[in-house]
Amino acid sequence: MTLHILKLCVGCESVEDLEHWQRQRARDLPGGLPRHVTRMWPKRGDAVLDGGSIYWVIKGTVLVRQRILRLDPVEGEDGITRCALVLDPELVRTEPAPRRPFQGWRYLNAEDAPRDLPATRPGEEALPPDLAEKLAEFGWR
Repeated sequence: MTLHILKLCVGCESVEDLEHWQRQRARDLPGGLPRHVTRMWPKRGDAVLDGGSIYWVIKGTVLVRQRILRLDPVEGEDGITRCALVLDPELVRTEPAPRRPFQGWRYLNAEDAPRDLPATRPGEEALPPDLAEKLAEFGWR
């Protein structure tokens, strides 16, 4: 059964910020794949690797997800082994879903995950993030 991870995207103001930051770091990472290193190894890693994604909370709202490709051990400069969530570089925008702040990461059941937004049609622009967030507060999908 697929299980996702929910994580605050600290320091990013927008999906574009996340995309830019990951692209900047790609040349320094093994295989050029984006990753998020976390102190704790997911105990339910098998379910996460069964099609799971990391859902990024940006400024209090889930806006985007990335598929989790694998979990790699990474040793820090302090000698402690951590978990690198190795991610698909494709950022998939989701329906905006407000979330309260939390520390670390949380599991997110597949049935509770925000739906992917449809691909933008030619000539159609995405809603501005501020407007999308306000609509999400009112339950618009």
